[in-house]
Amino acid sequence: MLSRRTLLAGSALALLAGCSPSEPPPGPPAVPPPTRPSVLRDPVTVQRMPSVARGTDVDLVLITPAGVPAAGLPVCLALHGRGAQARTFLSLGVPDLLTAAVRAGTPPFAIAAVDGANYWVDVGSGDDPQRMLTEELPTWLTGRDLLPASAVFGISMGGFGALRFARAHPDLKAVATASAALFVDWPDARSRKVFSGEDNWRAEEPLLHTADLRPGTLGVWCGESDPFLGADRKLVKAVSPAVARFSPGGHKDEYWRGILPDVLEFVGERLR
Repeated sequence: MLSRRTLLAGSALALLAGCSPSEPPPGPPAVPPPTRPSVLRDPVTVQRMPSVARGTDVDLVLITPAGVPAAGLPVCLALHGRGAQARTFLSLGVPDLLTAAVRAGTPPFAIAAVDGANYWVDVGSGDDPQRMLTEELPTWLTGRDLLPASAVFGISMGGFGALRFARAHPDLKAVATASAALFVDWPDARSRKVFSGEDNWRAEEPLLHTADLRPGTLGVWCGESDPFLGADRKLVKAVSPAVARFSPGGHKDEYWRGILPDVLEFVGERLR
């Protein structure tokens, strides 16, 4: 008999590869936001939402397990990496993986992804993704009969953003990062040409504020060939998270598809 882990890993291998720039964006076409509370009817919906905090319209991608009523589900935020977008979680196969995880016994939950930038923090440009997550997204979720977010997961730049979000929301039940883009010093961070200055970086950098993180809710994944491996090991040493898994792989889609079943199980069990 196949084990639960084998079934989930098999689902990951069957997923579509990432889309090339010439291909249409993954998922259904975006639809206008509802004018009144509306229960989700499809496992995947994409809506264009005006974000005052970011000063632009963003995609709101909502993913629920197939065959599970969406109303009242707990929510995990999904924060994408630099150069990606909310729809990236569709090309990574999250809808199928979430359904597979729930069918294998993980408690059901919804995933909400939105477009972000600037390592998901305010860098003084008038674009504040953290404010969007804190002030605007909860209303977008409750307007669709979902619960406010009680977990967050981030890939690369999104891992930086997830840890920053966790610092401001200590009541989160689960915080997960994959290949978190963290910076051990200012010259490294400055090379990214994102932060407005050293003070801005120091205020936001998760490695400088590890005391604000709760070990029991944190899970850290990183590939052993990832350029951020050293920084992520430093995070693990400082926080001693509930889960810390370093395995073969680099900073690429193939690695993230492979560890997503573990991440979804980690989140779902804590949202129980």
